[in-house]
Amino acid sequence: MAERQDDPIPLSALQHWAYCPRQCALIHLEQVFEDNIHTARGQAVHQLVDDPGYEIRSGVRVERALPLWSDRLGLIGKADLVEFRPDGTVFPVEFKHGRKRQKTHDDIQLAAQAMCLEDMLGRLVPQGAIYHASSRRRREVAITPALRELVVQTADAIRAMLASGALPPPVNDQRCRECSLKEACQPEAMANLSRQHALLADLYGQEEE
Repeated sequence: MAERQDDPIPLSALQHWAYCPRQCALIHLEQVFEDNIHTARGQAVHQLVDDPGYEIRSGVRVERALPLWSDRLGLIGKADLVEFRPDGTVFPVEFKHGRKRQKTHDDIQLAAQAMCLEDMLGRLVPQGAIYHASSRRRREVAITPALRELVVQTADAIRAMLASGALPPPVNDQRCRECSLKEACQPEAMANLSRQHALLADLYGQEEE
């Protein structure tokens, strides 16, 4: 497959888009970012693996903050931690704050890391894990064909958004409560504006009948 010629997409953008497309656009298109308790906790967790380096644990080479890229997919970023095991297995681990639970937006980011490692190393990466800091437990994730396809679709959606320069509409649901960009996004105000436009369109439509 030919290499992409456009600018590479950060791996973190895939997680942002899968969580909320508008959040992704605010960060990666508008360059808007604010901290809250959730982002602060996430930063604290990532400090554990932010310094590049490696160590050997029971014969496993553990690389921290490993740079990743895929010219084929047009992705770039880094892995929090990658284990290179004696049997040749390559196993990426993404660190997240919070307790152990499945989140698709985290799985997409991990799958993208696995796909970058495959392109860099020329070997299959069939599994990885999310390390949930609050419960101090790993959740293993199979890098399935469906998850790989979701990575490609998400990257394509982000490229289309960046090319258009348009912000997606707010989701205005429970995700907004934990989002650090709620003030910049204004989901309630945008929802009210959309309702007003719909009411006006309905009103004028009735007058024309």
